[in-house]
Amino acid sequence: MQGWHGLGEVPASWGRSVVTIGVFDGVHRGHQQMVARTVALADELGVPSVAVTFDPHPDEVVRPGTHPPRLTTARHRNELLFQLGVDAVCVLPFTLEFSQMTPDEFVQIALVDRLHAAGVVVGENFRFGHKASGDVETLQTLGEKYDFVAEGVPLVSDGEAISSTAIRERIFSGDVEGAAEMLGRPHRVEGVVVRGYQRGRQLGFPTANVESPEFTAIPADGVYAGWMQGVPVGNLPAAYGAIRWPAAISVGTNPTFEGVPRTVEAYALDRDDLDLYGAHVAIEFGARLRDNVRFDSIEALIAQIHADVAEVRRRT
Repeated sequence: MQGWHGLGEVPASWGRSVVTIGVFDGVHRGHQQMVARTVALADELGVPSVAVTFDPHPDEVVRPGTHPPRLTTARHRNELLFQLGVDAVCVLPFTLEFSQMTPDEFVQIALVDRLHAAGVVVGENFRFGHKASGDVETLQTLGEKYDFVAEGVPLVSDGEAISSTAIRERIFSGDVEGAAEMLGRPHRVEGVVVRGYQRGRQLGFPTANVESPEFTAIPADGVYAGWMQGVPVGNLPAAYGAIRWPAAISVGTNPTFEGVPRTVEAYALDRDDLDLYGAHVAIEFGARLRDNVRFDSIEALIAQIHADVAEVRRRT
């Protein structure tokens, strides 16, 4: 597996390959169909497969201030692409200058001169080049010019159209189970564990307060059943490895305690000994249990947390 940031890192000795292109936010089930076709075509032609993606999101460059919430971090996106079988991932820095390339310039510079494309697989709604002037038909025409085959793949699974936009809508409504159906796995929020008010510890349920990167797609406020997992990045205690703990997850402002900013907190069931401050963790959302509500007493809140934990235990 090889990872390149920019075309300049592609080895000069790189031969012909089959390339798939996309933002791949979420690497959802539609993307998975596209990558599967890429890997299959590469096998047919006896060449390696390459996934080309972009950073930052093209929308933020073309229309500043419109960056969509991310379904995956760049690191996790690349991991998922490798898990699907591609041999290399090439992340292209998306700049204003890059966005002004014509379709022919993009194909010649990126696909032909550097990646030596023998085949190109994209989604059937793929657009590229300045002002999104190129489409699949354009790509096929350029393929005839530059000696590669091009295919547009429907982004569907079990007959259902899949899109990152539709997944975000489900996440923002709290329908994490619907989002998981489209993703092919639970939605995941990553971040660094920071010190909060430590009220969970005082109540007997110590939580990891996760500070996620900008533009992260956070589910609607509420209480969820899911999992917490240590990510082997940065300051993760070696003893935790990539352990996945069933977890009760709270998203919101904690209405019982006024003046608290919106947070994502997770209590790993039966674990009051975890020292995760400064560590990078992933929170996976399995099911929404209830809305956030204001309790009249701490005793009532603790009783509800016990009920939530019991429900998480049943569902995970």
